[in-house]
Amino acid sequence: MKYPSLLVISDSHNDTASLESAMRWGMKRGADALVFLGDGSAGFPQAAASAGFTLPWKMVRGNTDADTSVPCIDTLSFAGHVFFLTHGHLSGADRDLGAITGAAKSAGCDAALYGHTHIPYWEEIDGILVLNPGSVGRPRSAAGACFATIECPPGEWFIIRYWKIEGAPGNSKKIREFSPSFR
Repeated sequence: MKYPSLLVISDSHNDTASLESAMRWGMKRGADALVFLGDGSAGFPQAAASAGFTLPWKMVRGNTDADTSVPCIDTLSFAGHVFFLTHGHLSGADRDLGAITGAAKSAGCDAALYGHTHIPYWEEIDGILVLNPGSVGRPRSAAGACFATIECPPGEWFIIRYWKIEGAPGNSKKIREFSPSFR
């Protein structure tokens, strides 16, 4: 990747094979950091160890995660931007993105990343990037298992890409870029 790049993953629901594939891919492709947006946090450390994942990462708790030491909301300063991180279940992400956008603005963020819906999506709302990477473990769209990357060129808008994970559970995975149909 050409610019500082953030790997954005959500909703593995402990599908460690897909999570590990995305982590290995991110390290090979030159990602600089990772955010995990919940629902699968219990399996995340094991997947990271198995994948040999050594990049910095942050994680938030989803509605199926039991570990209360993992925060529900967090922020990340990365490549001159501040990212608001949430799973989205407490903000009604499945109905409306207003609460997430408002919380991100209030926190001084220029991007809001969320999961929960398992559907890849991004939009600029009031100057804030609002992005869902989809789900690596239990997809709910024709996109299938997927995740996103966000590149941060200095002084420019984000470069957003989506990546599809292909392959049966337990088999080797192929990852290829795709364009979600929402735009």
